[in-house]
Amino acid sequence: MTTTSAQASTTGKTAATPAVRFDQVSKAYGEVRAVDGLTLALHPGETVALLGPNGAGKSTTLDLLLGLKQADSGTVSVFGTSPREAIVAGRVGAMLQSGGLMDEVTVAELVRLACALHPRPYRAADVLARAGLAQIADRKVNKLSGGQVQRVRFALATAGDSDLIVLDEPTTGMDVSARQSFWATMREQADAGRTVLFATHYLEEADAVADRVLVLHRGRLLADGTAAEIKAKAGARRISFDLADEIAGTDEAALRDLPFLTSLDVSGHTVRIQSSDADATVHALYGLGLYPRNLEVAGLGLEQAFVAITAAEEAKQK
Repeated sequence: MTTTSAQASTTGKTAATPAVRFDQVSKAYGEVRAVDGLTLALHPGETVALLGPNGAGKSTTLDLLLGLKQADSGTVSVFGTSPREAIVAGRVGAMLQSGGLMDEVTVAELVRLACALHPRPYRAADVLARAGLAQIADRKVNKLSGGQVQRVRFALATAGDSDLIVLDEPTTGMDVSARQSFWATMREQADAGRTVLFATHYLEEADAVADRVLVLHRGRLLADGTAAEIKAKAGARRISFDLADEIAGTDEAALRDLPFLTSLDVSGHTVRIQSSDADATVHALYGLGLYPRNLEVAGLGLEQAFVAITAAEEAKQK
């Protein structure tokens, strides 16, 4: 996404001020370090995906950012102030999985309340339309589907002119068309100079939407870059091909001995390999006397790169 200097400016701050800064932040629960010396900065207009396996520290990081928890050490700032000050000023909108919604009210009533409480509110009708809720505005919240509840949470997060939007698993329960509409709206938010930070398990969304990807592992920042840079960091490529005959045990054993092999999957006639040096692996493959058909060599997808990076880190710590 491209952002002009005018778009990147935020109320009372310049684009030089990070939207979010973590400086050597740590948070522990007993013996478990949920966040461990985390240092990072997010900037106006960025769309940032926060990835990590369960227990990586994503939820604690978001809680610290939103002032819901206090760091044991280090500092967290939002637009140069404390998280609480930024939230009171209406500069932060959040869509969290935790926390319930009022049941015995309509969608419109809940959205109007959120707009009334925001220091820089939008019109409730505009918020309902943007979240795709206009057709169910008169429905009570406890009568909504899971995907509709997510859209209500999104409406509450964007009830006013916030400069930072924080989203925790935002599209859980949404169908494909609702997801596409949701991310189109988020692109508009980022193009207007707002910072969008989202945690997700849908790595294809991170690949398609995020300008920047952060990978957390055991509370530490393991990787930080564009999706393409994260894929390159994994240092592996995918090789797939078919063989004319079913793969016998001796052939599979020979495949497992290929140089630079990091993983092997054999299914009938089809072989899928990950290699840290695809050229050398393919050269050795032909040396086995096998004749690969439909040979394809490609970079890892973000999901495969994520798995490779976190698995490599786990192996280091054993």
